[in-house]
Amino acid sequence: MKKTRWSAVAVIAAAAIALTGCGRTSDTGSGPGEAGTIGDAKAEGTLTMWAMGAEGEALPEFVKTFEQANPGVTVNVTPVPWDAAYSKFQTAIAGGNTPDLAMVGSTWMADFGDALQTVPTDLSTDGMFPGAVDSTKIDDRATGVPWYVDTRVLYYRTDIAAQAGWNQAPTTWDDLKKMAADMQAKGGADYGIRLPSGNDSFQGNLWMPWSNGAELEDGSKWTLDTPETTEAFDYYQSFYTDGIANPAADRSAGAQEADFVSGKTPMFIDGPAFIGLLEDLGGEGFSDKISTAVLPAKESSTSFSGGSNLAVFDNSKNAASAWKLVQWLSEPETQAAWYEATGDLPAVQDAWKSDALSSSKTLAAFGTQLETAKSVPAVTTWVQVAAAGDAMLEKLRLGQQTPADGLKELQATADQLGLG
Repeated sequence: MKKTRWSAVAVIAAAAIALTGCGRTSDTGSGPGEAGTIGDAKAEGTLTMWAMGAEGEALPEFVKTFEQANPGVTVNVTPVPWDAAYSKFQTAIAGGNTPDLAMVGSTWMADFGDALQTVPTDLSTDGMFPGAVDSTKIDDRATGVPWYVDTRVLYYRTDIAAQAGWNQAPTTWDDLKKMAADMQAKGGADYGIRLPSGNDSFQGNLWMPWSNGAELEDGSKWTLDTPETTEAFDYYQSFYTDGIANPAADRSAGAQEADFVSGKTPMFIDGPAFIGLLEDLGGEGFSDKISTAVLPAKESSTSFSGGSNLAVFDNSKNAASAWKLVQWLSEPETQAAWYEATGDLPAVQDAWKSDALSSSKTLAAFGTQLETAKSVPAVTTWVQVAAAGDAMLEKLRLGQQTPADGLKELQATADQLGLG
């Protein structure tokens, strides 16, 4: 697997994805609520496209295949740094100087949705992971098309697990906690597991309330202080109060991988970026000691669905051809080729049948997890609510607050913010 995406840019991209949005169609200028069609004609004219991080670096060469299939079109890709992308979108929309299309992080869709066209009626997303498709919907209007996807699964050291008496991954919440405790007590680990903490920790730990049947909102208001969510974060806090997870774990870049490779903390929950990072850090043969698994279930096994979408701006000067490019980038063969070029996981499920993806034992858990993964609410206040959730989890981790009290405060904050 190429490591274009899963190398130095991984941490930057992952942080940016926690903030990501844009959607509308056809060249008629009929308004963002109405969808047009793509048709069968070849793309033509000049297209301007913005893409962030490693994607912005890889796309110029990659889209040459599209240009060859559509001799009348030229695609000009502008790479945009992740840390400048959000403000660049804002400035471009305010000034009416947007590109024809762009890569938009999945959690930005609500922020920029009014500036985006509706997906054409003949561009189907039926074969894409449901959670990724949900991230494009603003009040049931499709404002973009999933491009690549991301989710969180369990990483664990098989050698240390075996020493602790475990020869398979945990499948329930009780199993996860018992396995973590055994790897600590019998496997020689300092701590059994590392749970997401710090920035984006609320989003990173949503698998717990979601797997316990909780919902974050009901369409009209936030629903954060429910018994299901309280029970989930009681479970989260118990890892710290029982000494199985380290409340003072080093959060600096590379610390999680280093503790995993050294065996100090042989389990963690994170995304696909860490496959290549761990193999590089561990060296030859270390990949044989790594396994991934879907997250342990309570009522379900439900993780976070992230990634980036493709969107066409409302004032695109060449919207018909822009949607043709989106359509091409959404084809299973194209998505499989894009994975081989960058390591980005395909949003199209059929692309996972390619040899490069289906032959990887480490990636299999991600494909399975994505079938039930959920996106965060597509509302403009999500980033603020999630930041307040991060602060709450910090207090839970340090034993400064109970989940019931923390969620009561979080609900009050969310009620003030509304759904946006």
